[in-house]
Amino acid sequence: MAFAEVLVKHGWAVDVEWGDVGIRGKLEKRFGKDFSKVNFVTDIKRGDGYDLCFWVSDGSIPTLRARRNFLHFQVPFHHVGGASLINKMKLFRIEKIICNSNFTKNVIDQEYGVEGIVIYPPIDVIKIKPKRKENTILSIGRFSELKQSKHQDVLVQAFKKQVDDGLSDWKLVLAGGVEVGATELVRRLKKASEGYPIEIIESPSFDCVVDLYGRSRMFWTASGYGENEEKNPEKVEHFGMAVVEAMAGGEICLAYNAGGHKETVENGINGYLWGDITELLKKTKIVLENPKDARQIARKAIEDSKLYSEEKFESEVLKLL
Repeated sequence: MAFAEVLVKHGWAVDVEWGDVGIRGKLEKRFGKDFSKVNFVTDIKRGDGYDLCFWVSDGSIPTLRARRNFLHFQVPFHHVGGASLINKMKLFRIEKIICNSNFTKNVIDQEYGVEGIVIYPPIDVIKIKPKRKENTILSIGRFSELKQSKHQDVLVQAFKKQVDDGLSDWKLVLAGGVEVGATELVRRLKKASEGYPIEIIESPSFDCVVDLYGRSRMFWTASGYGENEEKNPEKVEHFGMAVVEAMAGGEICLAYNAGGHKETVENGINGYLWGDITELLKKTKIVLENPKDARQIARKAIEDSKLYSEEKFESEVLKLL
């Protein structure tokens, strides 16, 4: 949708293929954007008759038929026969392979025998900004275990240990989408959180998310926890937009040390990376006990988040075109 937004801004007529043509309102609420100039259609016929086709891959290589074709990978697919002869033939019609991070690119290049480029997802660093901070640890990520788990259960376990060890006047907030495969996970999380200052917010609006980023003091994410990123790259964070959004909000991010997190978080500079619960709690304690250093890290996080701004994204897309 960000790609479509840039095209519309620069005079393109844009059709987006979507099974539910009534999706516009949901997208606008979710992302705080105006998509009134985008047309939603059920079939773009793989770009037939279009000047440009931007296609998000599900791991397969489609036969695209626009004058210019871009194939985008958001997931580091592997062991899918990417370098097959039929795929190599289809790739002749594709001008650029675009990935959302260097982590994704490295896996895709090897799997498909291509040389992709990286365009990082855009972060709304204008709307997401620090507010008066509260003693809140925030984690934002969809509640789903279907393909990639955000491991909110690990964060609940860690926070409960902190509280049992004497932490007071702090709360943990878990927020995320519940549209797909979330019912049982949310039930388990609510049960595990009973008796502790833990709040679960289901499918928050964009305005709610912006407010949470601004008010929270720390951000935790366990996405990819316990996974081997070389054997199962699709199960760790491919980029991690929520981490960069939290950085823009002036939060100190403590991110699991795997995948895309290692591209955005510099340990001890603009946030912290951790490998197990003990390390997560240890580094959280460092933040709590060293407020002067914490303020410096938060300032650096805000500064670095601007590297992923919407203006930067627009510039990269226009350069591509």
